[in-house]
Amino acid sequence: MFDVVFSLLGLIFLLPIFLIVFILLKLDSKGPIIYKQIRVGLNLNNFELFKFRTMYIGSDLKGLLTVGNNDSRITRVGYWLRRYKIDELPQLINILKGEMSFVGPRPEVLKYVKLYDSVQQRILSIKPGITDWASIYFINENQLLETSDDPEDYYIKIIIPKKVNQNLKYLEHHNLWIDLKIIFITIKRIIIR
Repeated sequence: MFDVVFSLLGLIFLLPIFLIVFILLKLDSKGPIIYKQIRVGLNLNNFELFKFRTMYIGSDLKGLLTVGNNDSRITRVGYWLRRYKIDELPQLINILKGEMSFVGPRPEVLKYVKLYDSVQQRILSIKPGITDWASIYFINENQLLETSDDPEDYYIKIIIPKKVNQNLKYLEHHNLWIDLKIIFITIKRIIIR
């Protein structure tokens, strides 16, 4: 109920920001306003995750990971949308549809979910979310990947296991108060950063 009410209120309240982003994206580069990507959700069910498009058309064919703030695939407006996580706001629609929650393990693409062992797959027993402890910890993930000689290998061997461990801890200890704390810390980290 919390998710439905607050995602609906968020969509109504943020409508002016959505309109501004629509205009800026249309002026900045060609392509759709919303980018859709198949992600793995609750109980291994695939769903379309919505984001504001921050890259040039066809950029996802050159790799799934974004490396650094200066990735040449990112548009000028896309840089700012990513920096302040505004590109994630359309996921309120995913929440309203019941595919996501405000807080829960970030949904991953199937390519990386296939690497999970049976213990790690336990995080797929709850709805994915817009934010989680791992999102806070890895708020500068793009910069970490930029410093690596092999970003995808670093993501698979270092970042994914740490993210999954954070999410397994969340799975064991979560409630409304912890979720509100995660939301508050996420907003604080985005603003302070």
